[in-house]
Amino acid sequence: MDLRLRGKKALVTGGSQGIGLACASAFAAEGCDLHLAARGADKLEAERARLVGEFGVAVVCHPCDLSASGAAAALAAACGNVDILVNSAGNIPLGRLGNTDEETWRRAWDLKIFGCINMTREIYARMRNQRSGVIINIIGLSGERHRPEYLAGTSGNSALMAFSRALGAESVDYGVRVIGINPGRVETERHIEHLKIAAERRLGDSNRWKEIRAEMRVGLPFGRAARPDEVGDLVAFLASERASYMSATVVTMDAGQSLRARADV
Repeated sequence: MDLRLRGKKALVTGGSQGIGLACASAFAAEGCDLHLAARGADKLEAERARLVGEFGVAVVCHPCDLSASGAAAALAAACGNVDILVNSAGNIPLGRLGNTDEETWRRAWDLKIFGCINMTREIYARMRNQRSGVIINIIGLSGERHRPEYLAGTSGNSALMAFSRALGAESVDYGVRVIGINPGRVETERHIEHLKIAAERRLGDSNRWKEIRAEMRVGLPFGRAARPDEVGDLVAFLASERASYMSATVVTMDAGQSLRARADV
């Protein structure tokens, strides 16, 4: 299926690894030019070279920390008008209320929650003026399946779900669509970090994380976590005109995991 994205410009935050990089790769495969933002300049440059070499698209890297005040405005100014924004930056740590202090909570929310809101504010204003555009927020299943052991994440993700729905209901008046995606378990670097934490907690050795993964897979749909490219392909489709009547919605992508017995990691 031709998604008719060739020649579009996409800005992806958190674009140097994980889901963000998978989204960038899916867009590049469709012929989109890219702006990639992340904190790691070396990773960004390495992926820029790969994407340009493999797909022949234009890729501009923007090393920045979107948790910093003014960073979103500076990034938006550097990118100019774009057709697609994917907010994928963020890394909220596991933790219950008693062991997640204020500094940790604020630092995590400054990147994922306020980074998404601030980036959207800047790009949405530009998209309203051009009367077109798509904003896709990568949120997370914990926003709808609340987890006390991931309290900062589950609370923030719930807020981003409401944000995406409310803005997406208004945005269509200006030709702009806003969609959220709640992936379940995805085999990313961050997922492996969580497995290591679980291995340390349960087995006393973080290096035994593969044992935790093998145990967890027994209860997962298809016996595995999702691949990042599966999320990237969904994002590319939702950003295209093939999904032109979708806005103000949050798509759950967990193969039914939220309806099954709860995983422990």
